[in-house]
Amino acid sequence: MSTIWICGVDEAGRGPLVGAVVAGAVVLDPQQPIIGLKDSKKLSPAKRETLYTEIMSKAKAWGIGEASPQEIDQFNILQATMLAMQRAIQSLVDQMGEWPGEALIDGNRCPSLPIPARAIVQGDAKEPAISAASILAKVHRDRQMQILHLQFPQYGFNQHMGYPTEAHIAALKHYGPCLE
Repeated sequence: MSTIWICGVDEAGRGPLVGAVVAGAVVLDPQQPIIGLKDSKKLSPAKRETLYTEIMSKAKAWGIGEASPQEIDQFNILQATMLAMQRAIQSLVDQMGEWPGEALIDGNRCPSLPIPARAIVQGDAKEPAISAASILAKVHRDRQMQILHLQFPQYGFNQHMGYPTEAHIAALKHYGPCLE
């Protein structure tokens, strides 16, 4: 009897004004439990980084997918998010060599997939595989924002990660939009 693998999927970057929307997809290995998985928003940046490394080394498979700012503008944020999720799952499948039996998606909508998929509202707080996916997506996107900060330090991306904080709005008013 073969194992039916469950894939958790979540995104980061739907609210920011800059950068890609990033999705993570993770199939956890029950033989290698990861302690401390929870919604990435409830973890400190240091704890997310620690868990990110552990997820990448212990998970059965993982994938990261993105939709660019241009794709967000072209399609809209919802469709770009679905595209990033599809790309993350395809990356996971490429690594694993097979499709998981089911995808558990954080939120209330599922991307079009060739496998059963189930949307779970607040799934990142309920399903460990979705929690792991949320951590991968958040850390990957935050690292991108750190790199963008090196190019455009006047915007403070290292502090707000592109979200529309008072400081970010003030920087936009003062400097105008950056090229990203």
